Amino acid sequence: MVRMALIIVAAVVVPGVAALAQGTPAESDDARYTFNRADDGYLRLDGRTGQVSMCTRRQVGWACQTVPDERTALEAEIARLQGENVTLKKELMARNLPLPGTVKPESPGGKSDDQRLQLPDDAELNKVMNFMEKVWRRLVEMIVTLQKDMLKKG
Repeated sequence: MVRMALIIVAAVVVPGVAALAQGTPAESDDARYTFNRADDGYLRLDGRTGQVSMCTRRQVGWACQTVPDERTALEAEIARLQGENVTLKKELMARNLPLPGTVKPESPGGKSDDQRLQLPDDAELNKVMNFMEKVWRRLVEMIVTLQKDMLKKG
């Protein structure tokens, strides 16, 4: 009786455990690919990998060729440039040269020379004001002269 109960339990439990271990059933190949009409054939999208192929009719049958993925090429170029950048920075540091784009060291006063704001003194301000006054007077004189010339002609 115990043996019979074990056989029944095994017959019910083992297939359920096997089904859980397998997970969801695999996609059929019919649902894996999506086809879209193109000029020379069909574009095939692989639903699992995202890979795109161009399928065209040949003398022997159909042939699908993978379309180059621009994103992959761009990511590869970015990775190559990042590696090159690291190598160049190491070379600069080995030669005790400053790295591009880094902050300049501060001067002993606490601020770098580029950040220190220097205001003009009164003498310099007076020079600028006198110059501007002369420019303004000449501009006004030119306008008055032009008006007189236009009145004479008109």
